[in-house]
Amino acid sequence: MMNPLDDAPAAVVQRQLDAYNRKDLEGWLATYAPDAQQFELGGGLLAQGHEAIRARAQARFADPDLHAQLIRRIQMGPVVIDHEWVIRRFPSGLGHMEMVCIYQVAHGLIQSATFSFGLPMPGMPPPNP
Repeated sequence: MMNPLDDAPAAVVQRQLDAYNRKDLEGWLATYAPDAQQFELGGGLLAQGHEAIRARAQARFADPDLHAQLIRRIQMGPVVIDHEWVIRRFPSGLGHMEMVCIYQVAHGLIQSATFSFGLPMPGMPPPNP
């Protein structure tokens, strides 16, 4: 039997982050509603629905260096905001970038995710404060 707290917005987002760091594409996608949307902050729609979200994430999940390091998390009701360092391969080599991810969660699933992408920087991120 699933614990009702497993559907709490922060728990759903943590499951998403854990699956992301395991590079478990199907497990990660399972945290999203079938018709979920992903947006760029201040920009347009990046993907809508499982198939489009999967297609957008497949290449990223193939990166053996991919890892998201949570800096801090804020929750206000169904909204969860993660501030992260994302380590990955860029065309110039191994690096990291800062990200802010804003998730709206309902019924135990991410309904929408909005991302603000920092600039790619070489090497590993600084230690968390």
